[in-house]
Amino acid sequence: MRDTEKHQGLRNQLVKLLSEKGITDKNVLEAIKKIPRHLFLDSGFEQYAYQDKAFPIGAGQTISQPYTVAFQSQLLEVKKEDKVLEIGTGSGYQTAVLCTMGAKVYSVERQNELFKTTSLLLPKLNIRPKLLTFGDGYKGLPNYAPFDSIIVTAGAPIIPKPLMAQLKIGGRLVIPLGEKEQIMTLLIRKNETQFEKHEFGGFRFVPLLEDKN
Repeated sequence: MRDTEKHQGLRNQLVKLLSEKGITDKNVLEAIKKIPRHLFLDSGFEQYAYQDKAFPIGAGQTISQPYTVAFQSQLLEVKKEDKVLEIGTGSGYQTAVLCTMGAKVYSVERQNELFKTTSLLLPKLNIRPKLLTFGDGYKGLPNYAPFDSIIVTAGAPIIPKPLMAQLKIGGRLVIPLGEKEQIMTLLIRKNETQFEKHEFGGFRFVPLLEDKN
């Protein structure tokens, strides 16, 4: 679990690149500057960990490229103590970014292999989400709702209705929508029945699957 000055230097370069690509949220950039992304990857990828690229992490899943993580995090407009539901824990890197930004994170992962690995890794890095659970992300976590914001880290063909129901009024739901390529979509809940929708261009994600594996 080594994190060296060299790694910090590479993180500083990554943050500079993300700023140049249009990430302006200081809390997002600070979190990315702090978190040792190389520890979330297989050691074979360590030397590439601070490039702006996605990598495989097992169970047919990927760790998103840092720009995507930063972009989604910025859309959430996270404030300290916000309750955030994350669908798709994956490697735990996005979870770590949100926790470092001061959010209370409730995260759901449907791949048992990833769930186990990440459950062991995060405490070693002193990153403590409120809840890390193995389950079906399509259903969200109704027992812990409502949430200030919800982030989905896999491409979804539709916006799951349970997630919309679990969002606070004024809350923000960020989800990549589409089959092969996804459009990054932001829903803001205006009242009980109305949502305002914004779209932010194309991204590529692994698919959001129902049920647990």
